[in-house]
Amino acid sequence: MTPDRRYFVSEGRLCRCPNPLLDEVTRSRLHEDLVNAQSTAEAALRSGDAMALRTARARVRTAKVALGERGPVWWTDGAPDYSDQSVEQTPYADWYASSSG
Repeated sequence: MTPDRRYFVSEGRLCRCPNPLLDEVTRSRLHEDLVNAQSTAEAALRSGDAMALRTARARVRTAKVALGERGPVWWTDGAPDYSDQSVEQTPYADWYASSSG
């Protein structure tokens, strides 16, 4: 996790962390919604059901936005969003290079 706790690194790319201001009950419910939607999307992909896949992917996106992982950033200091960018191409590059990654 980055020092400001906004991102974690996956395969060299920054991924936004959930909004830490969400209460535990809400965060847990949204995480469960996300996991269920991802599972449904995987099943739809395996079965070749294009309509179910579109619906499941929309549910995944909705859950990620509600968690703060997508959509508007949850921090309020005006810092830009570096989600899905190579960590080496962001202001976190020096931190990443000096950490274990």
